[in-house]
Amino acid sequence: MLPVVALVGRPNVGKSTLFNRLTRSRDALVADYPGLTRDRQYGQAEVEEHPFIVIDTGGINGDEEGIDLLMAEQSLTAIAEADAVLFLVDARDGLTSADYGIADYLRKQDKRIFLVANKVDGIDADSAVAEFYALSLGEEVHKIAAAHGRGVTQLLTLALTPHIEALSQPKVVDAEEGEFDGDYERELSEAELEKQIEEAPKENDTIKLAIIGKPNVGKSTLTNRILGEERVVVFDAPGTTRDSVYIPMEHNGRSYTLIDTAGIRRRKNVTDVVEKFSVIKTLRAIEDSNVCLLLIDAREGISDQDLSLLGFILESGRSLVLAVNKWDGLEEHAKDRIKTEMDRRLGFIDFAKIHFISALHGTGVGHLYESVEEAFISATKRISTAMVTKILDMAAFDHQPPMHNGRRIKLKYAHAGGYNPPIIVIHGNLAKKLPQSYKRYLMNYYRKSLKIMGTPIRIQFRETSNPFAGKKKLTFTEQKKMARATQGYNKDNK
Repeated sequence: MLPVVALVGRPNVGKSTLFNRLTRSRDALVADYPGLTRDRQYGQAEVEEHPFIVIDTGGINGDEEGIDLLMAEQSLTAIAEADAVLFLVDARDGLTSADYGIADYLRKQDKRIFLVANKVDGIDADSAVAEFYALSLGEEVHKIAAAHGRGVTQLLTLALTPHIEALSQPKVVDAEEGEFDGDYERELSEAELEKQIEEAPKENDTIKLAIIGKPNVGKSTLTNRILGEERVVVFDAPGTTRDSVYIPMEHNGRSYTLIDTAGIRRRKNVTDVVEKFSVIKTLRAIEDSNVCLLLIDAREGISDQDLSLLGFILESGRSLVLAVNKWDGLEEHAKDRIKTEMDRRLGFIDFAKIHFISALHGTGVGHLYESVEEAFISATKRISTAMVTKILDMAAFDHQPPMHNGRRIKLKYAHAGGYNPPIIVIHGNLAKKLPQSYKRYLMNYYRKSLKIMGTPIRIQFRETSNPFAGKKKLTFTEQKKMARATQGYNKDNK
């Protein structure tokens, strides 16, 4: 479960600057997918490769008497959702009555509060922050310069310390699947390859399915349709994602856990604040799921919010099934329009199945299970070193890697680095110099060869170190290995 960090403070203390710095790397990743946008109120970030959710609550104006009335509802909700709160103050402006008011409120909360003095660059920081100790929020005032990144990593590492061990990371395969001996004879018949590819999870594996979508897209309707068809008694089973409901069910002998981010509650009981901040539990549901079913409203088309949610799913590496809801009753020209829009804006999602459904009437809902199970099997498939190396050899034989500065890029072997999503690690000489076009070729080749559908594939490239570097005198065995390596290099460059 991803921890949540809330940025709190009066206007113009640098919350947005810190937010943008924290989410910059995530924004760069999202920019690789055409058309994706981000909501500036929330985002995903990383500190030392540990992911977390960050919320920019907006400015708070108030005083020691009226802070409960003047503090924005969204800020109150964000603080309630947060695992850690960064209370930003302006080291240049000094202490204000609004700072006192916010501090009074925060002291009453059972939260980990960090008092952060921003804009300390170019001034005597120790002298500037001395007055903020009067706020009585711990023994330390953390000094940062958000605009330049000074002190930011140390601050976030400290804030997330209790959660770092529990942060979601790809599960690594067994050591015997993650190591590879270069002298291993990689002979694998086509029949053996096919047999390994079709390896499926055990029958008792449970698929955790999260139904994701913006408000009013039909999440509750689809959830009730699925549960109604299966005649399962609905009960609240609090899970690891806050405010989401975990519902066990079965379909055709397969166990599912339905993660309902809508909460199966009556509309009148859903307040505006809950709707505004449903993104928090949605992001956590995405992280905790195996497969995400993203609902899109056929009558509204693809919105920026849809694309933002899609971006979070892709970044999390979760399997994906797309469902266009409210399809019944649309005129043919409207159906053609939405299909054209999806081809244009979602054409890069070539691995995900798209279904056109009506959650209200049940049209097309039954076929969702097929795509969900296919995506789950693809995402959790165990793949051996021999298999992925064999496929790498076949890909290089069909289309050899390009040259780099007169040298042929040589890909030596590959191994599985994890699953959900499948991670393939490729080792070779100059492997990191491969152009994007060849990386896409390898990804598509692996997808086709492994019959992977419904889940992204991540490929990592690692340079093979030279075992003879720095050695003036080689043993007889090392001389033979070097001769073989040189012979292979010379053949590639003839």
